[in-house]
Amino acid sequence: GPLIWPSLRWAYLLSSGSCQGNSIERKIYIPLNKTAPCVRLLNATHQIGCQSSISGDTGVIHVVEKEEDLNWVLADGPHPPYMILLDGNLFNRRVMLQLKGTSRVSGLAVAIAKPSPPQGFSPGLKCPNDGFGVYSKDYGPQFAHCNSTVWNPVGSGLSYEDFDFPIFLLEDANETQVIKQCYQDHNVPHDGSGPEYPLCAMQLFSHMHAVTSTVTCMRRSSIQSTFSLNPEVVCDPLLDYNVWSTLQPINSSGKVDPEKEVIIVATRIDSHSFFWNVAPGAESAVSSFVTHLAAAEALHKVSDVHLLQRNIMFTFFQGETFDYIGSSRMVYDMEKDKFPLRLDNIHSFVELNQVALRNGSVLWMHTDPVSRKNESIQMQVKNLLEILSNSSVGAKVTLQEVGYSQPLPPSSFQRFLRARHIPGVVLADHHTFFQNRYYQSMYDTPENIRMEYPEGLSPEETLEYVTETAKSLAEVATVVARALYQLAGGANNTSAIQADPKTVSRMLYGFLIKMNNSWFQSIIKPDIKVILGDVPQHYVAVSSPVNTTYLVQYVLANLTGTVVNLTKEECLNPEKTPNTEKEMYEYAWVQGSQDPNSTSRVPYCVRSTVHLSKALSPAFELRQWGSTEYSTWTESRWKEIRARIFLVASKELEIITLVVGIAILIFSLLATYFINAKADVLFSIPRDPGAVAY
Repeated sequence: GPLIWPSLRWAYLLSSGSCQGNSIERKIYIPLNKTAPCVRLLNATHQIGCQSSISGDTGVIHVVEKEEDLNWVLADGPHPPYMILLDGNLFNRRVMLQLKGTSRVSGLAVAIAKPSPPQGFSPGLKCPNDGFGVYSKDYGPQFAHCNSTVWNPVGSGLSYEDFDFPIFLLEDANETQVIKQCYQDHNVPHDGSGPEYPLCAMQLFSHMHAVTSTVTCMRRSSIQSTFSLNPEVVCDPLLDYNVWSTLQPINSSGKVDPEKEVIIVATRIDSHSFFWNVAPGAESAVSSFVTHLAAAEALHKVSDVHLLQRNIMFTFFQGETFDYIGSSRMVYDMEKDKFPLRLDNIHSFVELNQVALRNGSVLWMHTDPVSRKNESIQMQVKNLLEILSNSSVGAKVTLQEVGYSQPLPPSSFQRFLRARHIPGVVLADHHTFFQNRYYQSMYDTPENIRMEYPEGLSPEETLEYVTETAKSLAEVATVVARALYQLAGGANNTSAIQADPKTVSRMLYGFLIKMNNSWFQSIIKPDIKVILGDVPQHYVAVSSPVNTTYLVQYVLANLTGTVVNLTKEECLNPEKTPNTEKEMYEYAWVQGSQDPNSTSRVPYCVRSTVHLSKALSPAFELRQWGSTEYSTWTESRWKEIRARIFLVASKELEIITLVVGIAILIFSLLATYFINAKADVLFSIPRDPGAVAY
């Protein structure tokens, strides 16, 4: 058990104000407030992630900064089980599997490596979303399971392992230092022998309610919901919303004319890492959807877009990291006539994949070699590639085609190809394997895509500062916008179509560095301003819409919509207002910029074609929890997530304390019994001396 130890000077390194009050608990424990847990996720067949026991797991802290330090934990140390403070550079598959195979480890706290590990770190799979793309034993079997191209060679698969002890990420360097100081003061071995008690210990709480698989947990939740008045749900499907809009407005509640052709531009907006809700996704998601948003803005500025013979649909998919949740749902809705478009309306498909880490100026055009065996598809794909290549002439981006022998990289386009042959291209900065050495990891940060700012800038100056990365992505957006204009039938010169590097800079800052900035504040509704946290994360989660979805929705509306002269009441109730064409447009009453002369804002009404559509896997709609066709990922529920450190006494002292405590209890019981039995003697009232008779 914990021991109160007056000399804990290091306790106050965390904060002088956090330990006020006379609570005994505060004097014993130091809470670790800036941590991120590894939680349990489940699919049709497996459980992955981590958990603690129901009452939390405790162990003596041992700092591991080099591999030799592991010997103490795994063999030599006399005080198991150990809680390991692991240097981020050692957080790899080889070390983790050693720790997984021993009972001498009760948990792990991982310190972020700074700078990022130079060899790369990706806890994702070598073949992301394997089995849920288009390639299988029936379609391009030579490409199935990444047989010809391993897309993520540094992928360790660590995120897809199951650990029976808790693992937490320490996000604050100060808290990491507090733990190290406690270790230095109490736990450092002396000349190979164990340290003296009291020892510094850590306790991690992250007990998960769901077990085994999605099939098991959803069945349990379903039974509970059927027969219990207070059902205890143990897991929830990963879900959110896709964001989509069109260049020319369409009736969102009706159906697009079968003859009308639509070009789909797509990208994903979610990412993932080993730790819950730590998903910066700079290269894996943000670089592509920011480029996509910039291209949408550039196209909407073109004067003759309403005359184009083909419409363009800008689509942002959620949950793609987890076996294509968003794209598979949209395809399902199109097939079931639950979406304004049908698959027959799709003329072609252009997807932006990872685009920020180009070698020189080259951007690669990936196509599907199997569907191109069809002569009609081949002609359309060649035309698509030619238009894209021509659009890059004079730009600082060179588009090159990938050879016939290579399949598509992991992409949303694959889910559409599963449904029907569609001419399409996936644009990426990699020819074969990913350029991104930190795919699906906590190190896929602004630094990974070389975002650099001069020192000493204020937050407002940083928001407006145009980085080289922003200029580079704006070039890609320009090329894409010009190609889409031509593809849609535009006949005018495209040189005027230009993406704005300033807009790209603002988006990169907002989506990667600080969500709570003046631009984002001005473009969202007043009632959702609470979503603007500090550090942006792009995990799909189970409660929706998540911050990323909201912000992509409102940024897209801001960049492509129109400010209309409506009052607040008219804007919030457009169906009651004449000439608003409610079925064609969405209306939003947004906060507006701050008035320079006061603290109040100047709100206004934005009309746009931006819509949300459900991004919940069809497996849950169909109650096919063991599906191999659709994503089945769920997230376990939990009661509490917390971490704390304290000093622990030796077992001998604990036993002595217990024995002495029992002895005092027995003595007090005997004393109480004796006093009670002799109460009439001990507490008799003396006679009044004045009452004596003479």
